Amino acid sequence: MTAPSNTYDVIVVGAGISGLSAAKLLKASGLDPVVLEARDRVGGRTFTVQNKEAKWVDLGGAYIGPTQNRILRLAKEYGIKTYKVNEQENLVHYVNGKSYPFKGSLPPMWNPIALMDFNNLFRTMDKMGEEIPRDAPWRAPHAEEWDKMTMQELFEKLCWTRTARRFATLFVNLIVTAEPHEVSALWLLWYVKQCGGIMRICSTTNGGQERKFVGGSNQVSQCMARELGDRVKLQSPVYRIDQTGDMVVVETVDKQTYKAKYVIVATPPALNLKMHFNPELPPLRNQLINRVPMGSVIKCMVYYREIFWRKKGYCGSMVIEEEGAPIGFTLDDTKPDGTVPCIMGFILAHKCRKLSSLSKEERLRRICEIYSKVLGTDEALHPVHYEEKNWCEEEYSGGCYTAYFPPGILTQFGRVLREPVGKLYFAGTETATEWSGYMEGAVQAGERAAREVREHLSTCFSLLRVSKYQFLPV
Repeated sequence: MTAPSNTYDVIVVGAGISGLSAAKLLKASGLDPVVLEARDRVGGRTFTVQNKEAKWVDLGGAYIGPTQNRILRLAKEYGIKTYKVNEQENLVHYVNGKSYPFKGSLPPMWNPIALMDFNNLFRTMDKMGEEIPRDAPWRAPHAEEWDKMTMQELFEKLCWTRTARRFATLFVNLIVTAEPHEVSALWLLWYVKQCGGIMRICSTTNGGQERKFVGGSNQVSQCMARELGDRVKLQSPVYRIDQTGDMVVVETVDKQTYKAKYVIVATPPALNLKMHFNPELPPLRNQLINRVPMGSVIKCMVYYREIFWRKKGYCGSMVIEEEGAPIGFTLDDTKPDGTVPCIMGFILAHKCRKLSSLSKEERLRRICEIYSKVLGTDEALHPVHYEEKNWCEEEYSGGCYTAYFPPGILTQFGRVLREPVGKLYFAGTETATEWSGYMEGAVQAGERAAREVREHLSTCFSLLRVSKYQFLPV
């Protein structure tokens, strides 16, 4: 008998990398999934724009590196090439109004006391991370103590110098797009640990920012969507999930109704607030989704006529410590063949919120002025094109790169992050235990949720067979 229209084995909510990874694995397992996406595109927090000025540009998630084997496996499957982010020339550290060229992952400290402070801080953070379980940080021996503490309080406890505290603030801004006083020390230490430690998360070469995809990261989602075909339904925001009957019933804003045995929700936790659940979510899950905000970032791409920074001996990576500067960190975003010279920069955390009210033109002017100071040339004042993306205004993301945990939340609510609710399962990069917050984490989370559903369906099928035959005469 043919199944009724709009009836599937599994409904996946969200066509970002995580939701599409889940649907891809379910389909490969012989199941019948459908993906409901609120936007008019796939990719979620990855977003590649194409135009004649930029050719292609990643305005969302873009960077990959060693140990991120799942996302690299997908890219290889689809024939998507990668290239190394340029770090041949010197990086530059701008602090106290002066530029200091350097090599390596972290800028050197010329003051020996500050250097010792700096090394002690990051060594201690990695050591603290060693005792935090990747899959259950709330079980760490000092979980309650560290979760009640903000990263700012931890820095005040560990750092002797203002120099180290100031750089540590920029470090937190950069890796989680939030302020040290906003995030739990336990969560931040876990976050760094599950990405492989301080050097791995900080580094370009041999780190999380080593490579990009030729043609943009959105290709990964587009290839998966093509493979899934008309199972992917765009412009279908989910507003109601009802699991009171034998089948889960999902309704979209455009009045479409879908039915399935199971649902995988592959969105940031806070976006669950846009959905109505019947029965209501359990108390801890309901409280969790009210307590995990998204980070704040504007990704900015400034294009120039030529790669003038390389002629000056700079690779395009800038670490900028100045309160008045809009940008805190940059990387070269020139195409791998040397065309379309570009510097990518992040406006991070409180600066993002502050500068969101400015016009795009004013943001560009301020960005070019700081680049001119740091690189020591007026050439930086004359861009030929500009692209930016303020992720705080995205209705179906709420921010970027990831959700963060304020003090006290992880130990009280973290254990329900991946816990199924009836026939609802949860994916999304926030639920990953390796490279959470990255594209790699999105793949891990999607495939994990798909396996959970697949195993549950398999168990139910086996039980049905047993019950069908156990009373037949021998």
